[in-house]
Amino acid sequence: MKCETPHMMNKFVAGPCVIESAELLDCVAAKLVEINARLGVDVIFKASFDKANRTSLEAYRGVGLEKGLQMLSDVKSKCGLRLCTDIHEAWQAKPVGEVVDVVQIPAFLCRQTDLLVAAAQTEKIVNIKKAQFLSGEDMVYPYEKAVKSGAKEVWLTERGNMYGYNNLVVDFRNIADMKRIAATVVMDCTHSVQRPGAASGKTGGNREFVPAMAHAARAFGANGFFFEVHPDPDKGMSDAANMLELDRLESLIEELIK
Repeated sequence: MKCETPHMMNKFVAGPCVIESAELLDCVAAKLVEINARLGVDVIFKASFDKANRTSLEAYRGVGLEKGLQMLSDVKSKCGLRLCTDIHEAWQAKPVGEVVDVVQIPAFLCRQTDLLVAAAQTEKIVNIKKAQFLSGEDMVYPYEKAVKSGAKEVWLTERGNMYGYNNLVVDFRNIADMKRIAATVVMDCTHSVQRPGAASGKTGGNREFVPAMAHAARAFGANGFFFEVHPDPDKGMSDAANMLELDRLESLIEELIK
């Protein structure tokens, strides 16, 4: 029986919030390859082909399904990285599952039965983000929907709760509660520092708290960590305020696996 070291048991997912260009994907993917080699980890590459829940109609959404999946497939071919992306409609699950290794369910949609069933039927890992209006214990129902629909592996992800206007609060007890449901519980360290809708038609955030979110989640038992990263976050076309600088990712992962 092969034994895994503790850091190999941790799951890491990182990448830009949305696909902006092939050049951005190549830049981030190259950095993840370096991190994987130097630290002996397996960071999964994440980027969205469509951000269907942007605050404003005028906000950039992405390159679309067909072009986005081709660009993600190119990343896998060139860099050998495993891939993660999110779906917003059930019909997207099949084509997405043919390309990626982790099908992600956005937080606002985590109760959508048809979406969960379709994701489960891809036979890929399903990562379900906890809605901002649910507790950790509530996630047993989305988890069961996916498992009973055939999913072989289901992750649950914490990303904070809404308790007032334009702000999120993380109750880290949710991690312990979800660990009683799923073997893998991921901390979304960047979305959890969002200030939803607090930046004049777009989401604000406080990226300076990202490392603290990661370390606190680790203390509560999280065994997965999700980071949206960008070489120049302030110029990012989605979630600019809470994405982590790409050159800070390696040192933070190194701290988490010590």
